[in-house]
Amino acid sequence: MNKLNRNYLNMPLYRAENERRSVENTLALLNKLRKNPVVGYVIFALILTVTQILSSAGLVNSSFVYAIGSTLIFCVVSLGFCLLLGYSALASLGTAGFIGIGAYCTYYCLAEWGLTIGVAFIMSIVIALIVGAIVGYISLRIEGIYLAIVTLGISQIIKEVLAALVDTIKIKGAQITLFGIESLKLKTDSIFYIIVGMMLLLMIITHNIMDSPTGRAMLAMKNSTSAAQAFGISLMKYRLLAFMISIIYAAIAGMLFMLYNRYVSNSSSTLFTLSTSLNILGAVIIGGMKSIWGTVAGTFIIYGIDKMFLQDIEFFRENPTLITLFCGILVVVVIMFYPGGLAQLLMEVKYKIEAFIRKKKEGKYGKDLG
Repeated sequence: MNKLNRNYLNMPLYRAENERRSVENTLALLNKLRKNPVVGYVIFALILTVTQILSSAGLVNSSFVYAIGSTLIFCVVSLGFCLLLGYSALASLGTAGFIGIGAYCTYYCLAEWGLTIGVAFIMSIVIALIVGAIVGYISLRIEGIYLAIVTLGISQIIKEVLAALVDTIKIKGAQITLFGIESLKLKTDSIFYIIVGMMLLLMIITHNIMDSPTGRAMLAMKNSTSAAQAFGISLMKYRLLAFMISIIYAAIAGMLFMLYNRYVSNSSSTLFTLSTSLNILGAVIIGGMKSIWGTVAGTFIIYGIDKMFLQDIEFFRENPTLITLFCGILVVVVIMFYPGGLAQLLMEVKYKIEAFIRKKKEGKYGKDLG
């Protein structure tokens, strides 16, 4: 009987059926992975990592990779603003102030107190949350343009307070340690990997928040406050939650900025000023307020194009305001014709291409087969 079973298992028909099922299972798995957005985030992070590796090997211009790293820091801020504006309809202009809190906390933890990156990370978030909770509880009772004005004023207060503590902040490589190992000196290349890892983590967290009951509650609150309250959604609770999340992202970005650049002069830098908050707002509007990829793309348009490409062209070096003019025009065009940003535009293009292909198939094979 065992011999008959072995013969049956070796039959060509059985082997062909086995191979067919194996191929079907593999295709089903690949299709499942293709539809999982986290896979896209991981691929994005891997591409960035390979870019830095190529730069370390001298195959890619180091200034190009440095510009990518700087832009990714602002992408972190934009992700938080995506939840704040796109899902909660809260327009805050205080983002720059909380970036400043993250940057100054990092400076004091590393340069003044000799602490590690991990401690700096925790302290930056805790202090930003304490300040944000106080600010949010007061300001989030106000809506619309008045909220933007209040947060702008608070951001300016934070900037002046931090500048009064120390005007120029500078971190040396020897002051940066990781996991308590004092002998480990982190270079800019190493910080780039930390930025990429943090970016990947925050993209996944943001995606999960958007798909969670919390994200749906925020979206309901944005669409109609009356309907949201009728369903038992606490407006103050979810507004404060969105505000706090955006503050955490801004503080993390400030910390990454100090680790990556290691020098900020409050008198000459525009990092903690209104222009940063407006640029982040413009990036989210251009890319798409409810799209992670759109937000990343919008941030690269605002911050990345100039640093990565245009600075190498003499005409744009002599006329640096042209990129600002272009971004301003782009914001106006997006608001007028594509309120959903570039994400909406790409989706419309995708649907038109699919409709065109389907129409061609129907014309060639018939409606049923097409």
